[in-house]
Amino acid sequence: MTSSAPAAVSVSVLDLAPVVPVVVLEDAADAVPLARALVAGGLPAIEVTLRTAAALDAIRAIASEVPGAVVGSGTVLSPAHVTETVAAGARFLVSPGWTDALLDAMKASGVPFLPGVSTTSEVVALLERGITEMKFFPAEAAGGTAYLKALSAPLPQARFCPTGGVSLASAPSYLALPNVGCVGGSWMVPGDAVAAKDWARVERLAAEASALGRG
Repeated sequence: MTSSAPAAVSVSVLDLAPVVPVVVLEDAADAVPLARALVAGGLPAIEVTLRTAAALDAIRAIASEVPGAVVGSGTVLSPAHVTETVAAGARFLVSPGWTDALLDAMKASGVPFLPGVSTTSEVVALLERGITEMKFFPAEAAGGTAYLKALSAPLPQARFCPTGGVSLASAPSYLALPNVGCVGGSWMVPGDAVAAKDWARVERLAAEASALGRG
């Protein structure tokens, strides 16, 4: 059973790549070629959301067949989600928000996690618990770069992965902020490309996204 345990992420999830693809898969058979295209394009951290019945199988397939990928689970909403996805091979966890029960489960999982926040009070509550890395969601609707910039002075120890409405055009303004480690987005995995199994297009879009972190 030790061979199926997720390997530890040696650096912060926020520092693996400038962009974390947020992936929704209807067919687990697409998971491996999609992940290979993203890794080839320079985006190794892949968040597979738990929004579909195929998600667990997709995580399992990526974890076992794409060694260059660091696969995580997104839309983690319950302790059961934590247990199931870590058992499937998830190497990090992302939630759109948090409760004490969910936070306890994520902390006990042994893998890195990004609990979601959208208010200053939520950020302070996590800092009080010793958690400094968070998902800012829904980023655009919750105030975008202006909100995060305002947080950086009073709460410089908090670092974020803004997700929700972030695009290729807006990502650079987020990444320029001192309290942003990476952004999450789905523009490099458009639904029509996945449906057409156009993995070359996904790789090109991933390479474009990966280049945002250069310089």
